[in-house]
Amino acid sequence: MREWTGQFWFLPAVMTITALFLAWAGIQVEERHGIPAGLDWVYSGGESGARSLLSAVASSAIGVAGTVFSITIAALSYAAGSMGPRLLDNFTRDRGNQAVLGTFIATFAFTLFSLRSVQGGDDRPFVPHYNVTLAMLLALACVAALVYFLAHVTRGINMTAVVNLLRDDLRRALERATDDRTEAVHPAAPPEAFWTAGEQLRSPDSGYLQLLDTEALTAAATRDGVALHILVRPGEYVFPNTPVAVGVPRLPGDVLPALVLGPRRVAGQDLEFTVRQLAEVAARALSPGVNDPVTATDVIDRFGDALCRLQGRTWPSGVVYRDHQLRLVYPVTTYGGLLDSMFHMIRQYGSASPAVTLRLLDVLRIVAQGEQDATRHTELDRHATLIMEDARRETKNPGDLKDLEDRYRTLRQGIRRHGEAPGA
Repeated sequence: MREWTGQFWFLPAVMTITALFLAWAGIQVEERHGIPAGLDWVYSGGESGARSLLSAVASSAIGVAGTVFSITIAALSYAAGSMGPRLLDNFTRDRGNQAVLGTFIATFAFTLFSLRSVQGGDDRPFVPHYNVTLAMLLALACVAALVYFLAHVTRGINMTAVVNLLRDDLRRALERATDDRTEAVHPAAPPEAFWTAGEQLRSPDSGYLQLLDTEALTAAATRDGVALHILVRPGEYVFPNTPVAVGVPRLPGDVLPALVLGPRRVAGQDLEFTVRQLAEVAARALSPGVNDPVTATDVIDRFGDALCRLQGRTWPSGVVYRDHQLRLVYPVTTYGGLLDSMFHMIRQYGSASPAVTLRLLDVLRIVAQGEQDATRHTELDRHATLIMEDARRETKNPGDLKDLEDRYRTLRQGIRRHGEAPGA
């Protein structure tokens, strides 16, 4: 249900249906009861004036809506080239934008429905005075909505706003993917040789794995008394006729319905998809045609924010036991894989920019200061080494290179103080 209500057309459709009902109700009330005496604020003109006013409001509402939204979509499409597809997605899901479009369309529908009831002549003349009055108020509402829309979209077509939206998406994704327990419970996974004699399941279709229903898979494996190994992770592209699961000693029933494939990656369980949207913003900013290292450093800061929030949270193991029996093993995004998604692309595109590499090392140092997990320290040190190797090759200025070496040395010393002793 939430997927339907979040669509761009849903709120405008509800507002339009409501407007049509109000137009019908206003006509019915006036036909049966007329206009009571003393209502000076109600439109009191004749048939000709009502037609002209309703026609003007209807044509203006739909004309302004079509022009403004078409120009806005063109501007957003151009801006999405540097900000990423999240900009367009946010525009269509924004309730304010939906309400503005709904206001224009509802006004058009209301006035058009009211216009058809206007009748002249001597036989049975009728002017919907209530509706004409409300149409004038709706015209004023359209003006207010237009002013709001221009200010709202101007704020939305802003790199910092887009980056902060993606940061919020990443925060929510990490909260769903991790646990706030202080002690991690990691059941032991069987060796790879355990699965060699199992029965393979090959995918009959292709697409991105959008959803992996672990509860249904665990229930199916428990019911049939087997162990099940899922070979693909949410976000990976599944090719036709490739193995997606192995069951020991056999496959349980109802495996394929629990693997939902689709034509594109979605947030949901695909943690790296949310990360890559932010990384793409930084990569576009570092392209030669844009050359915007400030935006790249903003993205790096948001990644540091997310990693600091992971401190003290446990990562899922991807191994499920029921009644001390292995039932399901499925691939999960690891801390190292998360770092790879965050920093590989930025490092590769920004290795020639000292401002970017300096900020990368600073953020890794800050994250390492608060992190207590030695395994995570190893991953942070691995990325710091990769950054420094590229920086030594690409940095031409000796002063910049000295700053980088100093930051790198400080980072590694901090990791050592927390009990990790990486190699030189």
